[in-house]
Amino acid sequence: MTKLHLPDPIAAYFAADRQSSEALAQCFTPGAVVQDEGHTHQGREAIAAWRTAASAKYTYTASPVALEQHHGQHVVTSRVEGNFPGSPLDLRYYFRLERGLIASLEVTV
Repeated sequence: MTKLHLPDPIAAYFAADRQSSEALAQCFTPGAVVQDEGHTHQGREAIAAWRTAASAKYTYTASPVALEQHHGQHVVTSRVEGNFPGSPLDLRYYFRLERGLIASLEVTV
């Protein structure tokens, strides 16, 4: 199996997701936007709250399996497994990077 080489900010995101909401929020620019499950979260404080809520609701692991580039975005397919309906799922993460941080992220099925 070939090792997936993610850009540093994206690798940091998946590593931080296994740590804490605060660590995850630091992967983003101060005004970053996250779209997930029909909701928009803007700014590091809102992004930390989004991750805290997801972690309180579900226990999960995300394992990136593929990386593509489309229209200036890095698209990561990740196998997400946990105690949520439909587990496991392959989710797509659309990252837009800016100055070594994540400027936007959209998570879709």
